[in-house]
Amino acid sequence: MKVCIAEKPSVARDIAAVIGAKERKEGYLEGNGYQVTWTFGHFCTLKEPHDYTEQWKYWRLEDLPMIPRSFGIKLINNEGVQKQFRIIEQLVSQCEEVINCGDAGQEGELIQRWVLLKAQCTAPVKRLWISSLTEEAIREGFQKLKESSQYDNLYAAGSARAIGDWLLGMNATRLFTKKFAQDKTVLSIGRVQTPTLAMIVARQKEINAFKAEEYWELKTIYRETEFTATIDRIKVLERAEKGLAYLKEHPFEITSFERKEGKEGNPRLFDLTALQVEANKKYAYSADDTLKYIQNLYEKKMVTYPRVDTTYLPEDMYPKIAGILQDMTPYAALTAPILANPIPKLKTVFDDKKVTDHHAIIPTGVYPSNLPTEEKRIYDLVARRFIAAFYPECKIANTTVLGKVGQVPFKVTGKQILEPGWKEVYANDVQTKKDEKEEEEEKILPVFAVGESGSHTPRIHKGKTTPPKAFTEATLLRAMETAGKQVEDEDLRELLKDNGIGRPSTRANIIETLFRRKYIEKRKKNIYATQTGIDLIDTIQTELLKSPELTGIWERKLRLIEKGEYAIDTFKQELIQMVIDLTAEVKTATYKVITIAPNEPGKKEKAQEEKPKKETKPREPKKAIVIEEQQCPKCKSHLLKKGNTAYGCANFRACGFKVPFEVFGKKLSDKQIAELVTKGKTGKMKGWKLAGTDGESEGKLTLNAGFELEIE
Repeated sequence: MKVCIAEKPSVARDIAAVIGAKERKEGYLEGNGYQVTWTFGHFCTLKEPHDYTEQWKYWRLEDLPMIPRSFGIKLINNEGVQKQFRIIEQLVSQCEEVINCGDAGQEGELIQRWVLLKAQCTAPVKRLWISSLTEEAIREGFQKLKESSQYDNLYAAGSARAIGDWLLGMNATRLFTKKFAQDKTVLSIGRVQTPTLAMIVARQKEINAFKAEEYWELKTIYRETEFTATIDRIKVLERAEKGLAYLKEHPFEITSFERKEGKEGNPRLFDLTALQVEANKKYAYSADDTLKYIQNLYEKKMVTYPRVDTTYLPEDMYPKIAGILQDMTPYAALTAPILANPIPKLKTVFDDKKVTDHHAIIPTGVYPSNLPTEEKRIYDLVARRFIAAFYPECKIANTTVLGKVGQVPFKVTGKQILEPGWKEVYANDVQTKKDEKEEEEEKILPVFAVGESGSHTPRIHKGKTTPPKAFTEATLLRAMETAGKQVEDEDLRELLKDNGIGRPSTRANIIETLFRRKYIEKRKKNIYATQTGIDLIDTIQTELLKSPELTGIWERKLRLIEKGEYAIDTFKQELIQMVIDLTAEVKTATYKVITIAPNEPGKKEKAQEEKPKKETKPREPKKAIVIEEQQCPKCKSHLLKKGNTAYGCANFRACGFKVPFEVFGKKLSDKQIAELVTKGKTGKMKGWKLAGTDGESEGKLTLNAGFELEIE
């Protein structure tokens, strides 16, 4: 018997249907020589400090740094996880072969390897490695199963990442909390989280320090075209007025007219970060929400694997492109011009050297039906980007006109779209608000002759210098991808990806963590550092903890481990040394108080007397709990989400956990639901209407071992 282990029940069902395992059993499906079972996300985790020694149970400066002799793993303390693990353990102990059908990425590899390690699997292991969940992809994947050993480096990189995060996170968080925090505040430090916060704080300081200055520019209109003087901005109004008087005394003369035809290259296919950036710009979706929507589309077989960091396709996919385009029937009007000719095999689309574990996100061709609005919008972004990649380039003409008035030089530039090419794919886009660049996109200038001159209408334009722009999720994701470097060029961005901070699949979670910790906040689309976040970064003197570039170097080493070009033991030793040095440095540092954040309205705490800017304690015990910031108590791997009639796991289809707003004839308050999901039960209440009993009952609403609701 061959045992297949998928990462969630829904994927297991898809696989079982293709390979013929149709008989339902407790915790698995069986048939045709296969048993298909599943995890639901992380079953195992690295041991916690107190698992190594009782001494590390307590947060004490004298016990730091905590460096285990070797790192161990343990099962998550969850009855549902433990029950399913026992089933997996039994199946793998009796099988002839295991097929690892986990998510085809670093995290998926780590999840499944840890489960097999914990289950003491001795059977040979094969790897199913697929980029979509369509029947064709699953069938083809089973025909081309890989040796598990091919992915040993991927597992090593995932393991090194987890150990690195443990070493730095556990030690630095305790170190800074015990040294600098007040009361019960926890100062959370993370290998990726802290440099991300540092970028936001640095931008915040630039904004706070900015002082607007007035300036004046000389402009003039000649032949209904406005020219701007190409001289330094004038800081004194009197000088500008003298300049205006000078302009009125001289005619305008054209000194140069240049028109160059060029091309605007097609947009690249999406990797996860680019998709999150686009969805944030266009629909203001958070990175975390976009990841959820695209993951749902992947599980519905409509798009390929989304947690990717490449914008290219492998060359052997070229023959499949026409078929995918033909299957995209809702977009038939857009695909028809491409299908009328041979599909171009473009180097900007197909490049084996640029493909990592997976290729760019593209549609599978499965018809997108009955999708929620959010998923429909994300699908449309992916579909149009895929179509646009194969359209002709956009042909443009750029015009530059130079002139002068007396000795003052002037200039104007214009742009004309000659052939829209790929822009036709976006011709009907309804955009409520265009950015400045788009507003100025097409500006057609008249034809001027060099030497012509005539009267003109000069004026003074008054302007103000503007502060640096606050980060949005879109610009923050880009900054994380390029380790803080401002990069517009797509090719250069590709080169910098290895040095980015975090992975595409984890960046959204890092941003959400900073929001949850109250280190950052959102105002409209903009992200700002709170006073707590600023104080925390100011306290950290160690550059390695907060430098995006230095963190990018660690990230690069993790990628080299993935490629088999860097030893995991070397990486661990470097991290251990860094933690030892950091501990010694902080223990001797001078004390600095960290500002505590404001408590929520109505709290009877001293914070009401504090300055308005001060922020809430990240882990204040009496702080009101926001339900949607809590992890699902059942699967422990997704946040809770508010629906129309209940709060439920964001991954409800796979997990199934929910708490209705009304239970046993009684409407629950948010506070009671929060108690239930965090403590497993509410306080004692009256008024429960239970089946089979007369009248109303009194008791506590609890979650039983199966995460079902009952009255205690």
